[in-house]
This record gives sequence, structure tokens and C-alpha cells, in this order.
Amino acid sequence: MRIVVCIKQVPDTTQVQIDPVTNTLVRDGIPFIMNPYDTHALEEALRLKDRFGFSVVAVSMGPPNAEATLRKALSLGADEAILLSDRAFGGADTLATSNVIAEAIRRLDKQEQVSLVLCGKQTIDGDTAQVGPGIATRLGQTQLTFVDRIERINFLRKRIVVRRKLEGRHEIVEAPMPAMISVVREINRPRYPTVPMRINSEEAKVKVWTNEELKLDVQTTGLKGSPTWVSRIFSPQRDKGEIIGNGMADPVSTARELVDRLLAKDLLPV
Repeated sequence: MRIVVCIKQVPDTTQVQIDPVTNTLVRDGIPFIMNPYDTHALEEALRLKDRFGFSVVAVSMGPPNAEATLRKALSLGADEAILLSDRAFGGADTLATSNVIAEAIRRLDKQEQVSLVLCGKQTIDGDTAQVGPGIATRLGQTQLTFVDRIERINFLRKRIVVRRKLEGRHEIVEAPMPAMISVVREINRPRYPTVPMRINSEEAKVKVWTNEELKLDVQTTGLKGSPTWVSRIFSPQRDKGEIIGNGMADPVSTARELVDRLLAKDLLPV
């Protein structure tokens, strides 16, 4: 049985800069990393591998340099890595992206049953949380989102029980397999690769699948298959706030002045 982990290579958002003239990302010199939420999805897949003997396949869609991120997945313990890379896939939104990844999972499932698809709950560059559910919808799988614990798996009944993290509470859900699970950071603490695993990952083969293998209609991939697109990226201008009173030297008077101003603007109930 297989687990497919969907991984995205993203720019390190702590070092992202916007070109003020073109309003686009400045990519020169910006390091790329594995999407942090996806590291937790990979770790959970590896824990299931350790417990139940699953094989783990890391799948990523992106340019050729995304191979480095897949090699990191191999260094952590993934058994196989597949890069979906083709000019026809470029510029894809979440709809077109889920279409390509779902087709790759179908192809893998024909080779060996894919019991679970694991994703991070969202990416730090897009923040849409749409690709995982999109994959599940296209595959006709159960989708279990915001999972912070996998409680148990019943292989005979092909059922899985998970705990979902909701606002102010948790929810225990039982669902049929195969299933797509998107995880939150609280589910685990990712491991570090060992030196031998790092060395082995550099020598391992990362398979590259183009549209020649997937045979998707190019009208459903990339920009052509994307009903949404990013028209502009910009840094919001932050207005300089007004300083009221002196909260350190005279906090009481400062608080009274603030309340008076809010009342004058009808921003507080009388």
C-alpha cells in the first residue's frame, strides 16, 4: 500500500521582496524551501510507514529546480520522488494544479494501491488551502482537513479515524479509505535527516513526469486551464499611526484621552 505526499517548493517568505516598479516577486537570490505545512504531512506519512509498512511517494509539481525539495523528502525517508514538470503546467492556479497532481496519483494507483494522500493544510505563498480538497474531489476520495491526529486505521474495513482541529474544539471523524488528509502543524514534530540518508538522497533518482506521460488536455493545465490568475503582487502601504499621550509616564490620562476620542467618533457604546 502506498501513501502519496504532495509537496510544494515555495520561496522563503521571510526573505521575499517586491519590485516596486513591476510589482512582481524579486526571485534573484531568494532561497526556496519545502512548504512548512508539507513537512508535517511528510513526517506523518513516514510515521505511518514505520508503524504499518506503507511505501511513501513524494510528489511535487514545479520547475526543474524543485528536484532539490524532493531530494530532501528522500533524505527524510520517502521511498520514491516524482516531479511533475512541463511548460504546459506553468502558471497553474489551484484548479489546474489539482488536475495535474490527481492524474499523477491515478497513474501511481494503477501501479500499486494508493490508500492515503497527505497534504499540508495550505502553502505559505498562496494560502488558499484548495489544492488538497481539489485533489480529493477529482479522485472521488473522502477529504479530511485540518487533521492534528490520526487516531487509528482499520485495514480490514478500510476505515480511518482522525481528529480535526476546529476553532475552540476538536472533532473525531471516521471515514472510508482511500482518503485525502490535510494536516496542521500540531500533528507532529518533523524529524531531521541522517548523514547517510542525505548522501543516499543525492544519488537517488527523482523521476520527472511531463505531460507526455500524463496525457492531459493542455486546455486543462497551466494558464490555459486556470480560471483565476494573479494580476498584481504588492506590499500594502501602512499608514503611520498617531501617538496619543504618554502611556509609560501617565497611563491613566492616556487611557482616558483614548476613550474620549473613541466616544467622540461613536466607536464605543455609551
